[in-house]
Amino acid sequence: MTTLDGKTPDIAAENIEKLKNIFPDIFEEGKIDFSKLKQDLGEYVDDEKERYNFSWNGKGRALRLSQTPSAGTLRPCPEESKNWDNTKNLYIEGDNLEVLKLLQKSYHGKVKMIYIDPPYNTGNDFVYPDNFADSIENYKEITGQVDGEGHNYSNNSETNGHYHTDWLNMMYPRLRLARSLLSDDGVIFISIDDNELANLKKACDEIFGEMNFESCITWRRRSNQPNDKSKMIAKVAENILVYAKDSNYLSTNRGFYGVPISDTRKAEYTNPDNDARGPWSTNPWKAAVGRGGTNYSITTPSGIVYTETWYGSKETFDALLKDNRVYWTDGGNGFPRIKIFLSDAEKTGQAATNFFTNDRFGSNQEGSAEVEKLFRIKGIFDNPKPMRLIKSLLQLSTNDCSILLDFFSGTATAAHAAMQLNAEDGGSRRFIMVQLPEPCPEGSEAAKAGYKNICEIGKERIRRAGEKIKTEVEKQNAQLKLDEKPKKVPDIGFQVFKLDSSNLKKWNTEAGMTADYVDGSEQLNFSEKKLAEDLQAAVENYIPGRTEQDVVYEILLKMGFDLTWPVEEKVIAGKKVYVVALGALMLCLENNITPDVARGMAELHKQLAPETWKVVFRDNGFASDSDKVNVHEILKSAGLEEDAFTTV
Repeated sequence: MTTLDGKTPDIAAENIEKLKNIFPDIFEEGKIDFSKLKQDLGEYVDDEKERYNFSWNGKGRALRLSQTPSAGTLRPCPEESKNWDNTKNLYIEGDNLEVLKLLQKSYHGKVKMIYIDPPYNTGNDFVYPDNFADSIENYKEITGQVDGEGHNYSNNSETNGHYHTDWLNMMYPRLRLARSLLSDDGVIFISIDDNELANLKKACDEIFGEMNFESCITWRRRSNQPNDKSKMIAKVAENILVYAKDSNYLSTNRGFYGVPISDTRKAEYTNPDNDARGPWSTNPWKAAVGRGGTNYSITTPSGIVYTETWYGSKETFDALLKDNRVYWTDGGNGFPRIKIFLSDAEKTGQAATNFFTNDRFGSNQEGSAEVEKLFRIKGIFDNPKPMRLIKSLLQLSTNDCSILLDFFSGTATAAHAAMQLNAEDGGSRRFIMVQLPEPCPEGSEAAKAGYKNICEIGKERIRRAGEKIKTEVEKQNAQLKLDEKPKKVPDIGFQVFKLDSSNLKKWNTEAGMTADYVDGSEQLNFSEKKLAEDLQAAVENYIPGRTEQDVVYEILLKMGFDLTWPVEEKVIAGKKVYVVALGALMLCLENNITPDVARGMAELHKQLAPETWKVVFRDNGFASDSDKVNVHEILKSAGLEEDAFTTV
């Protein structure tokens, strides 16, 4: 039997357990003996005192911040959501540091692609000043939910003496947490300009590993040519840093794909032999030096015999020849080349390069125009990324059922891109958008239009973009030819969750104590009356004002269940029971629980037959202590594992 304490996993403690499994000999009385660890690691330990080290003031605290468990939760908001019961997409409002902690158990190792467009630290767009205090209270302060000390959180001036330090302290813990969410073949893309590129590259080298650096893409973000002669070099490009979770795994398992074929490349496909399969180009069949292959002889139509190392086997070549996929160079005298049809190439795309042009991947002007067209308001958001850019990154790094995460989501361009790509290729990609509800500046176009914060803009964009995509798909389906299959309307919904403190009450360590002030100082005194009042209050497990639905989703989150899994309500022995993921989890948060409830749960489990089974009750929800024991024993007899019986 376990008791849920409302906190996220302790990352530091989990890492220590991993070390115990790998190096049990290095632990003495619960502490790590680093001399033994050095011995175990042998030649991989660098004892040189003077070596390269990337450090800054506050780095240690930033590291600890990423390891500190969160006592917060995500509260469901069905009323602000779209298609709550059927969607697999998430939109989360809150400080992304806390949100990333809360997502660890449910989404660890499941995110195929992360794209973020964080603050560029230009001096006027910095809104994450982690003060290493209670992060949830800090979050409420930033978003205007509670009064702060009057500081301007939207400014990180170069004159404050901590210009780069503050930015690194903001990014470092978030990137560490983001890495653990990536799948083994996962990739992260980070947009950044020149101000923090060098520091970001060093931080990512440390967090993701230098060996997992894939590229730094230069993206031309402007379609026009600036003529600002006050600067020596006009800035027309931004950078996108690309890191893999594991580059070797990514490459070995081909966890990346191609980008859309350019118009220039398409023009290279022709059809001189009128092949019914359409335009084609060719690739060499002779293997390049050092690329490996198979050695055998091939005879040309003119009778010349070439004995070389070829890319594929003799059987494969013969099959290609029979299928009219071989092109003979030099009028039939030269080496064979293999036909690649445009129709096939469009499905697989072409290899990406580290230079993205605006004509193929969009521009900032295009991104602004997209938002303006959706909202019919000019200037509602500054410099949103174009959808084509994010869609291309999705095509490059995801398959049709991948999870996309953007924890600096802004206007939710990434969500728009995922829905659009799903509409085009029939995919089922899911998105998780995370955004701090930073208030829209007074007098801004967004504020004039009635939008209170950035989250309201992002959610509304997803709604409008989704309906536009749905209309376009339905229109295309209405004009289908006789032999064409209709396209499916993608998932255009999203569940909204908002960051808040835990729904579960913290144990009051000062129960029964009253405070008196003597000579200006506080003195605590024991009071039987106060103890009785505190104990009576503790009977109710949950924070006043929280709903049962709030508690249910906190339990799902803390126990590692996907927040979008179906939740059904059933009545068993007169008590409401929540059935999650077709019986994988059953929750009963009612009072006066009796063995009849357990028997009903056991019968339902038998009917549903889930692969795993967990059960949750209120800790004080049983009719008696003996009923609690009996409920436990009945469920154990029905196949429930000992550690799968949880109380909150």
